[in-house]
Amino acid sequence: MFLQEVIPYFVVVAVIVAIILLFRLRAAIIRQEKNPVMQIGNGQTIGRREEQDDYFATATTSHGTIAVLADGISGLANGRLASTLAVNTFIREFSKLDHPRHLSLYFSRAASLANAEILQALKGSRGGTTLVAAVIHDGMLHWGAVGDSILTVFRRGEFIPINQKDIYESVLEERFLAGEISKDEAISHPKKKQLINYLGYEGFQNIEIGREPFPLEKGDKVLLLSDGVYDTLTELELERILFQKISAHDAAEQIIETVESKQKANQDNATVVILEKGW
Repeated sequence: MFLQEVIPYFVVVAVIVAIILLFRLRAAIIRQEKNPVMQIGNGQTIGRREEQDDYFATATTSHGTIAVLADGISGLANGRLASTLAVNTFIREFSKLDHPRHLSLYFSRAASLANAEILQALKGSRGGTTLVAAVIHDGMLHWGAVGDSILTVFRRGEFIPINQKDIYESVLEERFLAGEISKDEAISHPKKKQLINYLGYEGFQNIEIGREPFPLEKGDKVLLLSDGVYDTLTELELERILFQKISAHDAAEQIIETVESKQKANQDNATVVILEKGW
């Protein structure tokens, strides 16, 4: 008689416990969906240069995942010093960020600090670096860039350019549109690839910052590229690699392997960083 009275009680308790566990499991799954794993891939080659002037780093905090790529100017001395200082400054300042709403201020402040630290380290010597930084937070891409390293999003087989390159070519385009020079003069100008803004000189003013965060979609790949990659590979070659169903790590490795397979006599340092959010 006692067992007949107790068994239903244990059954009810077991059902309640099972329901609680199911709710907790569901909540854990939802949290995982809201905070999917970030795939990070990177690859690098020294090319035909004597030194590796490219430098990069990634980090993840409660405010998102950041990737920073800097390409030290090989035509100047101390390119490696400049790129390393710039990246380390951006990573350090990101670790101090107190709230994602301050990201725009972060990019501007980090760039100013990096420029000052490079100038101090150079002690009058010449040096400089490009830099592109990308932060992914809650499915949104925040970014800042200076120089000619590029940030682009690969979506459904096509590239969406994010930043503008700080090179003299943009000035030539404006002069052409204003009727000051011909199209041929703009195209053939010997200094069209010359940098007009970078970190590591007294005239530096500010970094280009995205006015609004860029919304990412399922399947998007965010790429940071130094000119050693995009000057060697065509968009079609990059698309063929990125369109494959492979990890960000494997895609980055394939990109660098393809760069090296070209065997260019003057191959520059080449670096790629890929961020892909799991969905």
